[in-house]
Amino acid sequence: MTKQQQKSKAPAPPTPFEMMGARIQKIINSPAAQKVRSVVIAKEEHEAPGDWERFLDEVTENDNVTLDYRDDGSVKLAWTVPAED
Repeated sequence: MTKQQQKSKAPAPPTPFEMMGARIQKIINSPAAQKVRSVVIAKEEHEAPGDWERFLDEVTENDNVTLDYRDDGSVKLAWTVPAED
């Protein structure tokens, strides 16, 4: 493949998982969420249950993050900021 062909190749569109992650990232990065260091998130109807479970599994791997599963299916995600040494 020539350099010209490589340049004209369009980037792959984001996967549904990546789009869900971007949606949740916007919520987490909001000033209100950053102030209280927590958000309540929920899977949207069009999002795959497998993607939702994968996201929650990946979040639980992070230190300083807790998940509180709510009766309505939403999840409260809270985090702490570790003290700097």
